[in-house]
Amino acid sequence: MTTRWARFHRIPQTQDWLRWGFIVVPMFAAMPQADTLSWILIGVTLALSIPLLWLYTDGRPALPAALMVTVVATSGALWATVPNSFASITMFSTTFFIVLRQPVVPIVVAILLDLGAITVWAAVHDAWRGALPTYTIVAVIILLGLNRRTRLAKLEQTELALARAQTATEEHARAAALAERARIARELHDVLAHSLAGLSLNLQGARLMLVRDGASPDAVAQIERAQKLASEGLAEARKAVAALREDAVPVERTIADLLTAYRLDSGARAELRIDGEPRDLDPAVGTALVRAVQEALANTRKHAAKADVDVRLDYTGAEVALTVADRQGRRPPDAPAAGYGLRGMSERVALLDGRFESGPGEDGWRIHLTVPA
Repeated sequence: MTTRWARFHRIPQTQDWLRWGFIVVPMFAAMPQADTLSWILIGVTLALSIPLLWLYTDGRPALPAALMVTVVATSGALWATVPNSFASITMFSTTFFIVLRQPVVPIVVAILLDLGAITVWAAVHDAWRGALPTYTIVAVIILLGLNRRTRLAKLEQTELALARAQTATEEHARAAALAERARIARELHDVLAHSLAGLSLNLQGARLMLVRDGASPDAVAQIERAQKLASEGLAEARKAVAALREDAVPVERTIADLLTAYRLDSGARAELRIDGEPRDLDPAVGTALVRAVQEALANTRKHAAKADVDVRLDYTGAEVALTVADRQGRRPPDAPAAGYGLRGMSERVALLDGRFESGPGEDGWRIHLTVPA
């Protein structure tokens, strides 16, 4: 199922029903005056209006512009045929929604259809005196739509700027935390570890002196226990230093950070879905998963700029599967040969006794790999 049609699983909200009402209610109002042609136009408009309940999802148009333009055409034709049917409300409402979010070409086509419907209506019913105010209504709708569109664009830019600022703050805090961890690691290594090492050597010397001087077995045993505790403390201190300097980050967090960077750079949607219970992975497995996402995002930036990206991480009993799919809105052509990035990814997965697949999907490029967990 493609991302576009998957959006129809969203339950329409109150504003969706209100928006849909502006399009549908005038159709019912036109039914008492409808003839055969009018019934056909009403039926087509109502059929096309049902998907308009999902007009926008996450601020993006969820429907093809051609469908919305067709609603403008059918409602405009109905209004020209049955002038007192209030079908113009459907025509003008849909035009407003097109101006609000769609590209330039659908906007121009919708405006031309509006002007054409008004002209036909005035010519058929000899209502040229009412044509000028109606043309004015179209102009007002266009201006309102453009004004709202500008405000939404500024709001999205503000949200993006806030997201960038938040990311920068998080990165700054993370850098500060890493610097503090490095400082603590240095202190542990230079002070505690050296002190414990010196203590262990002194206790070793004391034990040898006690043995040489014929000290009691209990005294020698106490020194040996102290030396063992010092040696164990030294080993634990070294482990702590190694852990502080290694700064191991979960694979899920690393992939999420990569998607955040892609989302901020491109402005496109990038989501991570995790199925199963996340767990600690072997470093080689974690590296393979992260490198696969990095390479997939690099290829998306190169071949399908600003395409939406879906990443799925699936933990099963003995394996972990990763799927990366970009949503280009079309089926990409088959690659003539695997590039070095895909080839290296495949080789890395093969070394882990995993499986690797890549190729075009229904609406974009897809990479899928499975490795032992």
